[in-house]
Amino acid sequence: MNSSSTSNQIPAETIASGGAADLSPPAQSSWQIFVRFLRFGLLAWGGPVAQIAMIRRELVDEERWLSSERFNRLLAVYQVLPGPEAHELCVHIGMLAGKRLGGLLAGLGFMLPGFILMFALSWLYFTIDITQSALGPIFLGVQVAVIALIVRAVHRIGEHVLLDRWLWGIGAASAVAALVGASFWITLPAAGICYVLVQRGQPAVAAIALLAAALIAYAVGQESGILPPLSPGTASAEGMADQPSVWGLFLSGLKAGLLTFGGAYTVIPFLRDDAVGSGWMTDAQFLDGLALSGILPAPLIIFSTFVGYFGGGPLGAVAMTVGIFLPAFGFSLLFHERLEQVVENRTLHGFLEGVAAGVVGLIAATTVELAVTLIPRLPSLPAGMLIFALALAVLYLWKSKLNIVLAILVAGVLGWLLFGIYG
Repeated sequence: MNSSSTSNQIPAETIASGGAADLSPPAQSSWQIFVRFLRFGLLAWGGPVAQIAMIRRELVDEERWLSSERFNRLLAVYQVLPGPEAHELCVHIGMLAGKRLGGLLAGLGFMLPGFILMFALSWLYFTIDITQSALGPIFLGVQVAVIALIVRAVHRIGEHVLLDRWLWGIGAASAVAALVGASFWITLPAAGICYVLVQRGQPAVAAIALLAAALIAYAVGQESGILPPLSPGTASAEGMADQPSVWGLFLSGLKAGLLTFGGAYTVIPFLRDDAVGSGWMTDAQFLDGLALSGILPAPLIIFSTFVGYFGGGPLGAVAMTVGIFLPAFGFSLLFHERLEQVVENRTLHGFLEGVAAGVVGLIAATTVELAVTLIPRLPSLPAGMLIFALALAVLYLWKSKLNIVLAILVAGVLGWLLFGIYG
């Protein structure tokens, strides 16, 4: 359940059985492991679905580094854990080929191209006043497409997470709680506990617990609800007055990395809460970071590099990237031998299923909040709705790993054509 991307669920009987005899990777030097997974990183277009399919095709079907059954079991484990599972699979398979050093090099190779590209784009974006250049209408159109991208992600994640009426109820309650200002530190654990109670045949207790948690979260009031739109454009000197420390950016990334149940899109509300809520980014900049990550060969979660750059410059970009990827490295490198035990723990599964439903609600609420802040900045609402509809149509109707790239590029062109006339 770690990602919307893995739409084909692994059958329980496949996970439970050992299947074919497990194979072993061929002898690989550290350099060979790094280069192999660096190549995967350079070709990592189209999100986790395409990335996992690429890894399976080359290392399982063609080169037989491991059996299909083994790959399925690993994928099932990483669906349960937080973090980008394509990256986690690379670390784990790298360990099979070269022990812990091999796992570290495989993970670094896979993420390095996206990190370098996003770092360079962050520097360029930071040095250009977007709103005062010809790029302003283009980026405004792209921001509309990002809203469509998140809407599609909510649907895709939800159809694999919200599998019964209780999970739907938990997701809806979490969305409402987020919109009225409830803290996810309360609502997400409560969502997991409630679903465990439901599975144990105590629905009345679960309903009472969910309601009580929502009331407590609202009373505590640790979040501000719908964030007011901040001034669009690039960061200003005044905005930089509230820069977080490098350590704070690392912790922000680490928190987000530990909470990415349901795929990379689930990191959006947590990073937005820190970045936009604390005032060192605007919603416009946040949407631009998401758009840029969507056109790079990298896990979507690489937009954290962009967020960190706005919070603390080059060191901030590195700190947040390290924080957000640390769990993805750590689970494989430290708990390599014990990870598959997670598959057998049904209580933990129930808790994580409830948490995942709550996260879907958080993403839905964040989508509403981002749309609310974007609408007043559109020069023409009908033009914005047209871009949104076309981007959504591309994402739904064109079944290609490049549909995200096309949607963003088309939205940019339409933004330049439609919004530019109002400039």
